[in-house]
Amino acid sequence: MHAIEVRGLRKTYPGGIEAVKGVDFEVDGGEVFGLVGPNGAGKSTTIGMLTTTIRPTAGTARLAGFDVATEPIAARAVSSVVFQDAVVDRALSGRRNLELHARLWGADRRQAAERSAEVADLLGLAGLVDRPVATLSGGERRRLEIARALVSEPQVLFLDEPTVGLDPRIRQELLDVVAGLRARAETTILVTTHYLEEVERLCDRIAIMHAGRVVALDTPQALLAGLGREVLELRVTGDVSAALAALRSRGIADGDAFTLGSTLTVPLHERSGAEAVAAVEGLALVTTAISTREPTLDDVYLRLTGDRLAAAA
Repeated sequence: MHAIEVRGLRKTYPGGIEAVKGVDFEVDGGEVFGLVGPNGAGKSTTIGMLTTTIRPTAGTARLAGFDVATEPIAARAVSSVVFQDAVVDRALSGRRNLELHARLWGADRRQAAERSAEVADLLGLAGLVDRPVATLSGGERRRLEIARALVSEPQVLFLDEPTVGLDPRIRQELLDVVAGLRARAETTILVTTHYLEEVERLCDRIAIMHAGRVVALDTPQALLAGLGREVLELRVTGDVSAALAALRSRGIADGDAFTLGSTLTVPLHERSGAEAVAAVEGLALVTTAISTREPTLDDVYLRLTGDRLAAAA
């Protein structure tokens, strides 16, 4: 049994707005799974359906075997979610927040204290947990949010844009914390983000969403391998489409080459970068820059959707 199983999941809002258009994926127990896409791709609606806050229009979704539409209480009992917006009480101490949440999930006083101490230590909050939440930094409060989600001992943990709004240093610290949760093999984690470097670092597999659909699903390594070891990047003066056609006619570019503005990106696969550059220089193309580099997940997204993820987010 998969920890998360999604089949034909759809959501149409009043007015005929299709936010999610038939999504399918499974997540195994203990897996860290990334759901990636810009604002408007359908990530948040998908998470809303999985966490029972949005009712699906069609299809099914199960958490640890429980249907989120027909068994919502059971589905909530095996899962927990860290939303983008803070939910901890800033007037209380971190420990009080954790213990109250544990009690709400049925733990007695002793169990609540033990679980709170355990997750505080796990998230690096042991020295901070007795301070009022209002005195914690943004990164510390974000760690407390994750600790609060863990006191219920969920089988499935949802992290919805966990690093949004954090400065680069705090963001990296939080990524280290999330990476450390991988050691909790009994917990399945689904993380949503529009930062591709985060899923490449954290996730076993990722699903890329665009316009309400999953347009790619695989390991980060497999998605990158589809573009080969190197890509050739040209900045072209003039008609980029004509330049792409010329590269294809000479066998330099295949069907997976793509353009963005005046930039043309060509996955090289088995070709060497030096050979490709030499071949381009033999053509009558006017370029302002030619370089080769390793492919990135942003290249994968751009090839599939025609837009850079960071620009679309």
